[in-house]
Amino acid sequence: MDKSASDAAAGLAEEPVIASKTPFRAELLEGYRYAFCACGLSNYQPFCDGSHTSSKAGIKPIIWTQDKDQTVLLCGCKHSAKMPICDQSHRKL
Repeated sequence: MDKSASDAAAGLAEEPVIASKTPFRAELLEGYRYAFCACGLSNYQPFCDGSHTSSKAGIKPIIWTQDKDQTVLLCGCKHSAKMPICDQSHRKL
């Protein structure tokens, strides 16, 4: 485990952990409430599992209710300017 991963596991991450350098394809359903992992610590990527509670950075999930059935690419690198949607920021990391 590298230093950034061990720091993140210890709750010392100040920036989001890069969960993946590729986006997550997701089938979102109308009327469902989603919690997108913004910290990168979740074991249930790209969705939140509460792991952010161990982070000192205070990064909270992005929560929304989906307004229509839709297939989307959700950000895996946690650096998108259009979170939770992927904007290809992972290509610059």
